[in-house]
Amino acid sequence: MNTTVATVSVPQKARVLLKEFQEKFAVFREYMPLAIGIDKQLLVQLPELDRKVLRTALGIHTNSTRYLKVMTKAMVRVDLEGNDADEVTDVHRTHASKALRERFEKEIEQRKAQRQAEAAQRMAEEAQRQAEEAAQQRAEKLQQLTQKFSRR
Repeated sequence: MNTTVATVSVPQKARVLLKEFQEKFAVFREYMPLAIGIDKQLLVQLPELDRKVLRTALGIHTNSTRYLKVMTKAMVRVDLEGNDADEVTDVHRTHASKALRERFEKEIEQRKAQRQAEAAQRMAEEAQRQAEEAAQQRAEKLQQLTQKFSRR
């Protein structure tokens, strides 16, 4: 795996590494609950991995919405080959549920704020349009008055 490009940041390298894991390991591709300590298994198979990039990649994967959704219902964690490793505790399921709930609530708040900002923008544009229309009508009225009184 070639993931050591000097000009690429750790998060970018981690995303590339995660794509490679998804291609190589079904447990990543299918978002299966990973065994605790899977980083050590990965380092045994791929000793050239940068630990910081590996941990970042695993963090991205295990904090993804798909992974958290699987974790809320999972009973067993698996190793790299997909074999049962250990059980998923209630604490881990609850943590996944809480993380998802917080994420969804945050997204709802962001969408609400976006809608409010868009509504405010539309109102501002409408007020601007009305002000321009009023200015145009005043200019036309002034023009009519000017023409009317300049004829005499």
